[in-house]
Amino acid sequence: MEKASTRGHLCALWSILIWGTTFVVTKVLLDKFTPAEILFTRFSAAWVLLMILDHSRVKTKSFKEELMFASAGLFGVVVYFLFENTALTYITASAVGILVSVSPFFTALISRVFLGEKTKRYFFAGFVLAMVGITLVTLNGGVEGALDFKGLILACGAAFSWAVYSTITKKISSLGVKAVPMTRHIFFYAIIICIPVLYFMGFDVKLKDLGNTKVLLSFAFLGFLGSGICYVTWNSALKILGAVKTSVYIYLIPVVTVIFSVIFLKEKITLMELCGIGLIFIGLFISDKDRLFNSEKNASKHVHQGAEQ
Repeated sequence: MEKASTRGHLCALWSILIWGTTFVVTKVLLDKFTPAEILFTRFSAAWVLLMILDHSRVKTKSFKEELMFASAGLFGVVVYFLFENTALTYITASAVGILVSVSPFFTALISRVFLGEKTKRYFFAGFVLAMVGITLVTLNGGVEGALDFKGLILACGAAFSWAVYSTITKKISSLGVKAVPMTRHIFFYAIIICIPVLYFMGFDVKLKDLGNTKVLLSFAFLGFLGSGICYVTWNSALKILGAVKTSVYIYLIPVVTVIFSVIFLKEKITLMELCGIGLIFIGLFISDKDRLFNSEKNASKHVHQGAEQ
């Protein structure tokens, strides 16, 4: 059990470290490619990799189950990355990384409405603190491009889309499908849904464009690691640790993004932004405080029950 728990934490940490840097890599690619072009190329490469790793067929029992995979592909891939990639054309990579990290709040709200999960006062207190932190970050004149309202809305839209995806995958995980085939099937629908999007937004990626070493390595990083491997390791962490413990790692994304944005993109971080980041983390911790404690109590309860049996 202890080894499995360690593996789960390592899987989650690995996913977050890679995802935190994908904002920076995507920001670089946006100089030559559109958000839709990056999305399609990235996930096509990821689908091929997962097909090589495990080409077993995903068997669903009903149209409703198949629709869940399609919905996950729509919100967790197409909508999420179109919003995120487009947001990166308006505001900095560090600002997008920070804003996307509030997705656990949206997840809690959606779960409350559609899954009947209750949220207590801790959640709302933390939400207010995090919103204040986000305001400091987005209204901070020291962060280049942070004042752009379009970028703010798009980044928040990406966070909301990820929350919808998380809610759907909670349902999919109950189907008993292995992590690699499940992720591959979601990517399949994402690619299919992306085709009509490309028709309207255009697609002009040529082989010669991928011949550049920097571009090729960037797409390989996003496709193979950022999409193919990280989605699988994240889903594995969810199965081992559960949604509550795994979701805590999401809060590390802005830290990783800010660090790499400063190093590679030379983005400046001001004192006001640091204060905003601090408030976001405090708010996120407080919002999950009650659920974390309840989870520990429930786990302890199950242990005692198991011992009595």
